[in-house]
Amino acid sequence: MAETDTTNDAAELDELSKKFFTTKQVASLLHVRERKIYELASAGEIPGTRALGKWLFDRNAIYSWLKGHGTISGATAPVHAPNVILGSHDPLLEWALRESNSGLATFMDGSIDGLERFARTEGIAAGLHIFDPGTKSWNVPALLPAMDSEPVALVEWAWRERGILVPAGNPKAIQTLKDLSGKTVVPRQEKAGSQVLLTQYLGEIFPKGHDISFVRPARSESDAALAVADGQADAAFGLKCSAHQYRLDFVPVVRERFDILLRRREWFDPPLQKLFTFARTADFRDKAAALTGYDISGLGQVHFNGA
Repeated sequence: MAETDTTNDAAELDELSKKFFTTKQVASLLHVRERKIYELASAGEIPGTRALGKWLFDRNAIYSWLKGHGTISGATAPVHAPNVILGSHDPLLEWALRESNSGLATFMDGSIDGLERFARTEGIAAGLHIFDPGTKSWNVPALLPAMDSEPVALVEWAWRERGILVPAGNPKAIQTLKDLSGKTVVPRQEKAGSQVLLTQYLGEIFPKGHDISFVRPARSESDAALAVADGQADAAFGLKCSAHQYRLDFVPVVRERFDILLRRREWFDPPLQKLFTFARTADFRDKAAALTGYDISGLGQVHFNGA
């Protein structure tokens, strides 16, 4: 019996050694002295567990920790993203960021641009509305290649109505995207989700090419609407709320989901908490209704949770 107990104990120790690093092993992995690991663990800057005066480090936790850290002076330190919202421009989000006193700045230059910058830790969140024609779904397929194993979440902001913005009275009688043939259209920048979607639609409608004339790209939903209102183009592929704001006519085409991609560790920090707390107020609901074209009933729903 004693021999069996000894065998079991040895097996358990072997399993523990496979699950945990020692201080010496972590130090070797990071190419620093053991004293540095003690300092990081004691300060809570590296995930570890202290038992009977000794530190143990879960291997999976250490590997995950390493993914989100950069090298400073030979040791590791957290890479903190700046308090910036990246990605697609959304009028309701832009308004809420100011009204919530979130302290968040914006660099909204398109969904794909935002996804790329988010992956480089240039902001704490990114607004996305990227349609995948293969799965007929929004945003998740676009972020999977880079974010599948990252500690991120994709949180719903709103569903939005997108369509064709035309001058009041619709003088060119534009009723469908096909009617844009021969017209002048305001495009968006190449990495904007709306431009990607418009290009997909036009490719399906005009497989052999089209004679649409594109003017200078607009870099926001508001700029696209303003260009139509100023007579610079016959139409734009924009949001219903922008048509309402600039007194344009609106031809509906698609209902799209606008999500916010964020890192879970920053979800609990004051900036994002202030934003989403404000988004649950009556003032926010009233603003969404006044802008028109928004459905915020699913706000906060998580559509993707990384590893």
